[in-house]
Amino acid sequence: MNTLASLYHRWDTPLLRNLIFWAVIFLFHLITTNQVFYSNAMHLVGAMSLITLLQIGVAYTTLYGLIPNFLNKKRFFVFGILLILLLFIAAVGYHAANYYYFEPAYPQSYATRFEAFGYQSMFERITDISLTASKAIFFFSPTVLMLLFQFYRDQQRLSEINEQKKTSELTALKHQLNPHFLFNTLNNVYALAVKKSDKTPEVISKLSDILDYVLYRCNEDYVPLGKEVELIENYLTLEKIRYGKRVAVTFNPSYGQEMKIAPLLLLTFVENAFKHGVSQEINQASIDIMLHAHKNTIVFSIKNTIPTDAAQDSEAKPPIGLKNVRKQLELLYPKAHQLRLDEAKDTYMVTLDLKTL
Repeated sequence: MNTLASLYHRWDTPLLRNLIFWAVIFLFHLITTNQVFYSNAMHLVGAMSLITLLQIGVAYTTLYGLIPNFLNKKRFFVFGILLILLLFIAAVGYHAANYYYFEPAYPQSYATRFEAFGYQSMFERITDISLTASKAIFFFSPTVLMLLFQFYRDQQRLSEINEQKKTSELTALKHQLNPHFLFNTLNNVYALAVKKSDKTPEVISKLSDILDYVLYRCNEDYVPLGKEVELIENYLTLEKIRYGKRVAVTFNPSYGQEMKIAPLLLLTFVENAFKHGVSQEINQASIDIMLHAHKNTIVFSIKNTIPTDAAQDSEAKPPIGLKNVRKQLELLYPKAHQLRLDEAKDTYMVTLDLKTL
């Protein structure tokens, strides 16, 4: 299989593709042309070769001359005039080759046509608008096919570039989220270690589970929703141990086992709720988290109290990580999400609606 792929890439070159394309065009002319009008095989091959050569000239002049130098530079009028002139020259070349070469060389083949349609001089053929226009359109048809093929390949290439860009951006976003989460969690362990708390081993165990998930088990674009719920529950356990009675937390998840979600997406909102709603609170803070998932819809909301001093600070910075979350949502849930941020006098609430794949 690898050998076939290697051979394909080795032979899949622009030159070979063009040679195959024009070989098919030439064979198409040979097969579809009424051979009764031609004296012999040499006459037929010569006439079809002339047509194919004129089509090649029109195609490459258009693709590599007119389009990049005029159409792409938005010089539409000049492009149109030059294209018409090019097609007219091709039609004149066709008439001239017939008039000065093929008709004298094979007079018997053309006698029948002249009897049926009448004889035209060179000038009459050139000035016959319907005849010249039909030939011009005929010579331009392979150019249209090449443009369609080129457009298809460009779209494929663009799709691959966008996919690579999307993957790179997601990787960068995860790298920004993971250290932030790790920094906050290690602070929790440090605070307990300083107090020589008996809960330190439990915290380290929870931290180990969290790091195992963050580092090794959430490298896909989408992970089971249940794993994200376990991550949030472990994080909440660590924060409850750290803050004790200073915070009252409720978490009510309801979800299907088969549902999936982008990793670390919801955890960012939970982190921000503790950072901006609990760390600066002198009195008891509260955080209410709700997660409901059914069929292909996930609704997540988190509401936290705002410390009095923070509520009065009009220059307070926006929650850390929110920009990253918005970017992730744009990449992974385009036109399939709705994020609402509601800030009251003493509460801050985030609601996220997702349409899963």
